[in-house]
Amino acid sequence: MDRTGLTYNTEKEQIVISEYGRCIQEMIKKLPEIEDREQRTEAAKYIISVMVQMNPSIKQSSDYEHKLWDHLYMISGYNLDVDSPYAPPTIESQQKKPQHIGYQNNDIKYGHYGQYLIKMIEAASKEENDDIREALAYSLASQMKRDYLEWNKSVVNDQVIIDDLKRLSDGRLVISDESKLNSAGEANGKGQQQAKQQQGKKKKKKVPNLKANMNNPNNPAYKKRMEQMGKQ
Repeated sequence: MDRTGLTYNTEKEQIVISEYGRCIQEMIKKLPEIEDREQRTEAAKYIISVMVQMNPSIKQSSDYEHKLWDHLYMISGYNLDVDSPYAPPTIESQQKKPQHIGYQNNDIKYGHYGQYLIKMIEAASKEENDDIREALAYSLASQMKRDYLEWNKSVVNDQVIIDDLKRLSDGRLVISDESKLNSAGEANGKGQQQAKQQQGKKKKKKVPNLKANMNNPNNPAYKKRMEQMGKQ
């Protein structure tokens, strides 16, 4: 096959920023060939306007013009001498790795309860008033049961929640073993089950007794039938 004049994209230079395409990249590569600085700057501004059209989503950023000029320098290989309204970027600033955010070192033994609930239990454990501490214990236990059902999607024994609360509070929050904990999930489940049962029940339609109605003297149909029989 004669490949005279044919060039495949795989044989060309790799695209630096694919959003702008190869044509924009080739236009930027031609900028250094313009000898006059003012003409070179005007050509760069024109390319910037075309880059906006090729990548319109960049306008969603508040500093999109600054980004466009940075991309212009990046595509040129940081070798462009024009009058830019912004300071040209450097290779070191673009290749610098971002600072590592780091991972949380919080050790949560009961992940289904969550970190904030654990902190609430710690705060409630420091309450000195017995009545207030008992009320907080019941509220926290009910929330723990809701969280447990949310994550496990199964029925949980109240004794499990009571033991977990006692363990997490170091014995400061204690609930009687005979206590009944309420959870919104269970209440909604029972309500939905009852609603389905009521929907499943078919209402019996009352079938009128036509024979009895036809023999009723107060029935207009009965009077009409009597009149027809009298004419015969």
